[in-house]
Amino acid sequence: MKKIIHVDMDAYFAAIEIRENPSLKGKCVIVGGLPTGRGVVSTCSYEARQYGVRSGMPSHQAWNLCPQGIFVHSNFHLYKEVSAQIREIFQRYTDVVEPASLDEAYLDVTDNKIDEPDARVIARKIKADILAETRLTCSAGVSFNKFLAKIASDMNKPDGLTIIDHNNAQEILFALPIGKFHGIGKVTATRMEKLGIHNGGDLYKRELAELLKHFGKVGHFFYNVVRGIDKREVQSSWDPKTISCENTFEEDLGDIQLLLEELHLITQRLAVRMVQKGIKGRVLNLKIRYASFEINTRSCPLPEYTQDAKLIFSYAQKLLVAKWDAKQKVRLLGVGLGKLDLGKDDDNGQVTLFEDD
Repeated sequence: MKKIIHVDMDAYFAAIEIRENPSLKGKCVIVGGLPTGRGVVSTCSYEARQYGVRSGMPSHQAWNLCPQGIFVHSNFHLYKEVSAQIREIFQRYTDVVEPASLDEAYLDVTDNKIDEPDARVIARKIKADILAETRLTCSAGVSFNKFLAKIASDMNKPDGLTIIDHNNAQEILFALPIGKFHGIGKVTATRMEKLGIHNGGDLYKRELAELLKHFGKVGHFFYNVVRGIDKREVQSSWDPKTISCENTFEEDLGDIQLLLEELHLITQRLAVRMVQKGIKGRVLNLKIRYASFEINTRSCPLPEYTQDAKLIFSYAQKLLVAKWDAKQKVRLLGVGLGKLDLGKDDDNGQVTLFEDD
């Protein structure tokens, strides 16, 4: 039986800002763009969350909900430094570590470096090490697969430690609101609720054929996880599936010429990153977010594997012109390449390679 730990830092960006400036402790700290600009919330303290502030929310909306909030610009360089420090702690216990983001990771401690048979003991040691060395708290979930470990880490935040084993897994999953299932987003949760699926118990009662009918292939995932089945391995290394760059504009753009100029800059940045990483791609992806926050995407194959900025731009501009809606202004443009050639014999990629800055 696998022994998996999911570690999730508590309000990570905000916690670091509070650590650096203790006068912010106990206040509504909102990390991200200023409410007078076009930024969004990266994360916020638990005090701000009580007012409905959430990550990904436009900063002006966060200010409307929480006018006493203290807005702090993101310091990603510092966040990455601390993240590397935390991962060094993980490596003391196991080499099988799968970072999911800067502030969370899966650890397989079935075989571990301290020969500790109890994953709960390891989780406690990791939490203690992180607190002692970074002055930050984290929440940990311990279970026999990745899905349940992730569910567990979210159950008793902040500074929690939750165990899901074969004795309590069914009870926890049946009572869990459908929107709390990792992998079920807001749109899917709404669809499920319209079908009368409000929690794990409701989901468990549905036949596989019905889930496949309503949700396609992902129905297999829903059917399995509510039964505590997740055969995914913790992956300590992988290859990327896509590489992308994007830009959110200070002001919405409605002029196609200005958009093309911005597109040219984005493709230049993308090409530079691809050359630096020795990556070429064959499928071009264009992302457009309008002022209404509606997102449109469009893709096309390229004539060859490439990292050439001119070739990428020549196809990207065609997609943009074809997709451009003159009645709407554009908030964000993004360009990415998929079907990557990484200079290796295989491609088992599981993640997207986003911009480093």
